[in-house]
Amino acid sequence: MAAVTVYDHIRQNNIKTILLALLFPVVLTILIGIACLAAVAMVQDKEFLLNGIYLLLRWFPSLEASITPDNATFFAAMGYLTYAIVPIFVVAGLWMIVSLATGDKMMLGFAGAEPLEKSDNPTVYRLVENVAIAAGLPMPKVYVIDDESLNAFATGYSPKSATIALTTGIIQKLEPIELEGVIAHEMAHIGNRDIRLNMLIITGLGIFAFAADFIRLNWAFRSSKNDKNGLQVLLFFIIIALLIFNFIFAPLIHMAISRTREYAADATGALITRNPQALARALRKIQTDARVEVLDKQPTMATACIADPTAKKHEIAALSDLSSTHPPIEDRIRRLQAMG
Repeated sequence: MAAVTVYDHIRQNNIKTILLALLFPVVLTILIGIACLAAVAMVQDKEFLLNGIYLLLRWFPSLEASITPDNATFFAAMGYLTYAIVPIFVVAGLWMIVSLATGDKMMLGFAGAEPLEKSDNPTVYRLVENVAIAAGLPMPKVYVIDDESLNAFATGYSPKSATIALTTGIIQKLEPIELEGVIAHEMAHIGNRDIRLNMLIITGLGIFAFAADFIRLNWAFRSSKNDKNGLQVLLFFIIIALLIFNFIFAPLIHMAISRTREYAADATGALITRNPQALARALRKIQTDARVEVLDKQPTMATACIADPTAKKHEIAALSDLSSTHPPIEDRIRRLQAMG
């Protein structure tokens, strides 16, 4: 059997990421579809049923011949689904455009990061320059987070607008060759366009919570008017679907994507420096204290960092928990060591 190469790791993780990202719209559509079906089945109102079918036929008139009394409930639910999902996706799309434009500034602000000029720390600046050249990428901006922990993240819309942020702890406590491995890992996120994906996830998922709140207020308004029609029931079930998506499915998909991208960045970083052992040694030190206290109230930022910045010291070694956005560090070290 042929040995698994770094390129194999990168390709496999990229395929996994695409499939996992597709789960966001697919799962959301299925959940809202189930909500619409439950509402139509529960209301048992002919006018509500016919209105749903009418909404569907406005979009898909060719389906009229397929509708029978036996499947009318299903087609009515699909009609309501069409009119529920389109505005949600439109608003989510607009929100994500705003996120791409401002997400990097938000993330740096969350971390309290400050710009690092070449004169401030020539050694670190040269390390970033050298890794950027080795990766064939533009020189990113460099920021520093005033925290004694060991952590780092990259952000930006594209390689041309990218930023790498390093804690003071990781700068002071790692050997230069180990810090180079960390910088290469973050440069890999930039080259693999993970920074754009991270911004969308970190700043974009909030739109679905906003949508749930907006629909809930609409539902509460109708309830206060004693408006006991089918639309009120439909709004209630859509709220439930959005809450299930926000608090169960979205975090699980988010976690799976983040883990996949961390493996890919480790492999790509090792390819850039040709020294996977340096990153492995860096990760072993990072696992002793990766917590960045300023990010305790920003749990979604964890996906962008090289290690979970919200974990306490005694928790770092046990990051195999299902809720973690990162793979277990020991597993990452094992994979790097296996690369030679």
